[in-house]
Amino acid sequence: MSGLSLALGGANVIMQLSKPGVGRGVVESTVESGSLHHHPIKRTRTTLGYIVIALYGTDQERLVMRHEVDRQHRSVRSSDHSPVDYSAFDPELQLWVAACMYRGLEDAVTLLHRSVDASTLDGLYRRSERFATTLQVPSSMWPTDRAAFERYWDESLDRVSMDEETREFLQCVASLDFLPSPLRWVVGPTHRLITTGFLPVAFRHELGLAWSPGRQRLFDLFCRLAVAANRAAPRPLREFPWNIVLWDTRRRIRRGRAIV
Repeated sequence: MSGLSLALGGANVIMQLSKPGVGRGVVESTVESGSLHHHPIKRTRTTLGYIVIALYGTDQERLVMRHEVDRQHRSVRSSDHSPVDYSAFDPELQLWVAACMYRGLEDAVTLLHRSVDASTLDGLYRRSERFATTLQVPSSMWPTDRAAFERYWDESLDRVSMDEETREFLQCVASLDFLPSPLRWVVGPTHRLITTGFLPVAFRHELGLAWSPGRQRLFDLFCRLAVAANRAAPRPLREFPWNIVLWDTRRRIRRGRAIV
């Protein structure tokens, strides 16, 4: 997996949280150890660890990851004051999260390779079922093929919505406002541009992110330069930080340390 795929990370988080139950679950969560604002590095490590173990982990490693995620999810459920009912164990919500992960992976592959044959994409899709089944989603719920997935995706886009609190949270994600002041001032505007560029139009509109032909040209330039740099880099550098995350997560599993 290429490190360039991290450029799509902000957009992918926004897509996941654009489903009301998922968004409210994160905004209202009392699990401070997994909070992006309080522990951005740990939260990022956990998310990347989940992705690489779901894709490349053994059955036993994925079972450990599932148990760790379940442990964190037990307290994530709506209260009497929540505007929507939700539970982190709701397979419909988890299916949406897994679908967004697959969409991001597919977008990263097509960004890097431009033309990808159908059989390769079919194999990638079948592998990505692990994003769902490593959570609480039964295999039967994962759309049977890419055509079925596209139908599920298009239908789901009609239900994308955010309340003001969730929208404010996700705008902070786009601008990296959870980082210390000097850092967010330096990288925040660029991250917002890249994140907005990778978002489908429905999500941009719901989040209220501005776009223009000039911004599109800057985004296209970033993509061309990033792809060229990725192709020129040696393999260990191309795969960073995924290679390090996979090594570290497996090391933690072997030693019985927390991975979430």
